[in-house]
Amino acid sequence: MSLIPADTIPNEVVITLSPAALWFATAISVLTALLCGLAPATHSARGGLQVRLAGGKGTGGEFTRGRLRSGLVIAEVALSIVLLIASGLLVRTLFALQHVDIGFNPRNVVYTYLSLPPGRYDTIGRQKVFFRTVLDRIAAIPGVIDAAETTSVPPYTRGWTTVAVLGKTRSEPGSTTFNMCTEGYFQILERHLLRGRFLSESDVESARHVAVVNQTLARDFFGKEDPVGQRIRFKDLEMYADWPRDAYFEIVGVMEDTKNHGLQDPPRPEADFPFTLITAAGPRAIIVRTALNSDSMLMSIRREISEVDSDVIVVEAGSIEDRLKNSYYVGPRFTSLTLGAFAATGLLLAVIGIFSVMAYTVTLRTHDIGVRMALGAQPDDIVRMVLRKGLVLIAAGVVLGIGASLWLTRFLASQIWGVSAADPWTFGGVVALITAVGLAACCLPACRAAQVDPLITLRYE
Repeated sequence: MSLIPADTIPNEVVITLSPAALWFATAISVLTALLCGLAPATHSARGGLQVRLAGGKGTGGEFTRGRLRSGLVIAEVALSIVLLIASGLLVRTLFALQHVDIGFNPRNVVYTYLSLPPGRYDTIGRQKVFFRTVLDRIAAIPGVIDAAETTSVPPYTRGWTTVAVLGKTRSEPGSTTFNMCTEGYFQILERHLLRGRFLSESDVESARHVAVVNQTLARDFFGKEDPVGQRIRFKDLEMYADWPRDAYFEIVGVMEDTKNHGLQDPPRPEADFPFTLITAAGPRAIIVRTALNSDSMLMSIRREISEVDSDVIVVEAGSIEDRLKNSYYVGPRFTSLTLGAFAATGLLLAVIGIFSVMAYTVTLRTHDIGVRMALGAQPDDIVRMVLRKGLVLIAAGVVLGIGASLWLTRFLASQIWGVSAADPWTFGGVVALITAVGLAACCLPACRAAQVDPLITLRYE
């Protein structure tokens, strides 16, 4: 249970050792052992005494009766391929998520979501004084590089509003996400400016009607035109009493896209403008870039907020790196480790099965191998013969496993991202691995077969 990451399963779920599951597993194990013992016993009881005396150990007839053994090996190889491919796709998904270009730098950035006491900060002026005081105190903490207020913490931008462009008409209304922040927000996240400028302190202090937009909004609303200097209106925000009516905002800058709707979805249009324009537009947060350990810094930030107003509640706090890890990386990592454990077990069983069948086959064919070598067969010929038999089993299992994987990975499509469910690199890597491991398992029986002394074998028979 300690290996299960937080938030992977609901908190109300209680995991204990289930007697029903324990007895079921025990019953299946006993039944499997009995069946595996019964199969050779039933096989040994078949046939007449004359046939057994005529066709003793090592005859070719005994070799042809190994279909059940071969079938089990093929099934083991196929199942291990299915598990290896599934775990491989999840590993590729985790790699893709960890290397996706999010457009900002989350390292050493912490955040706190705040809940303001009702009625105390119900005007823009009061909110501005509170946040300026808090930000100044936080900026004075040793190790703090910069601090800013925001309504959204990446990789999400929560607001959504319809947009109208001054002097332009659209066949369908366009919409955008929005974020209200102070001037340091962009520098803390190290967002890249393409043209124009970011918000300034004077923009925020005077609640100027200006906005910085991302590439997606610039492309969707202005095409190849330069959006800097254009004016846009956020129509849905006019439902708030203190939002300026019929106000058009001048676009003063265009920044590169960042992930603002999770890591797996493309960026949405985004507009950022001063937080001092409205009081009732959802949650408020503070983000801080630090040069020290995030846990110790969060304690200092909480203390400074409490000293300004002890009734302000820190609803959520953490680092953006942990936020990304817990929201996107932990699930695929845990699932890939779980499937990887099953895949490793399946691979081990397949290796044991291939080795056992080939070793037993060599034992049964000792007389046949002795005759071949007496007639001039070289040790290399014997090795190739045994490896060829093993390769046939592996190839059959590979074909069956690939076919099953192509069908079953459809049900894994919701768990993978950034890689196709039929990813040729994953399939090819698994096939190469299982082939190499399988042939390695055949090597020891093949070498033993090449060392058979034909004179001793024929004399013994």
